[in-house]
Amino acid sequence: MMDQLTQPADTAHPMLRPLAPVPSSGHIFDIRKRLGTVDMDEDQNLRIDGIARHIQEAGVDHLRHTGALESHPHWIVRRTVIDVLRPIAWPAQLRLRRWCSGISPRWCTMRCRIDSDNGGLVETEGFWIHMNKETMSPSRVSDEFFDMMTTTTSEQRLRWRQWIDAPLPAADGTRFPLRRTDLDHFQHVNNTAYWHAIHEFASESADLTKGPHRFVLEYNKPIRYGEHLDIHTERGADGLGLWFAVDGDVRAVARLSATPARWE
Repeated sequence: MMDQLTQPADTAHPMLRPLAPVPSSGHIFDIRKRLGTVDMDEDQNLRIDGIARHIQEAGVDHLRHTGALESHPHWIVRRTVIDVLRPIAWPAQLRLRRWCSGISPRWCTMRCRIDSDNGGLVETEGFWIHMNKETMSPSRVSDEFFDMMTTTTSEQRLRWRQWIDAPLPAADGTRFPLRRTDLDHFQHVNNTAYWHAIHEFASESADLTKGPHRFVLEYNKPIRYGEHLDIHTERGADGLGLWFAVDGDVRAVARLSATPARWE
């Protein structure tokens, strides 16, 4: 029987597929940044929450660059995929390229590739939902924005599909205190704060991160300041699962797994 990791890309589960390569043409936002010391871990590598910050800020810079920041200011990230193929070590200059890999009128998947001048490589993809802040519901993007994003993808009827559906483990979780600095303008725990917890608990599975590895984070419901957040973990032979739960209600789920070296 064919092993899951050797299945053809179009039949394998999305968790087992490499992200799409940089397109040869179309609208690609290209920007350079310096790796700051605030984002490096004890081994002087770019931390996972630092990667999340870089791709979030690249999204804002991209909107500003295209003149779409005022008309499309509010987005929620439903899923983030981060493939650390070669660690990015400090000091480094970073090149971030961001483009659309799939779109529908109210949401899109945005790829962001991060290369460093010292050989590091991180590939990411986010499922971004355009929001109406007043109604807190998905909102249509403009025709101009839609047309610009389609220059790098033929997928124009993008649908949401949950990748991680494992149930909450029965074992008790570990309380994870929230801070006011973890809040965003929606009064929800911001995207980067989830990655603080992932970094904390993934440190106990260093065998999974010693080579190329993938993190996936899927958001289900908001977490608000004052709620009691517990992190539940479950380690298996093929990876580490993390559940963000409030009184047993799963608000987000994440997974860390090793990836094939050929994805580089």
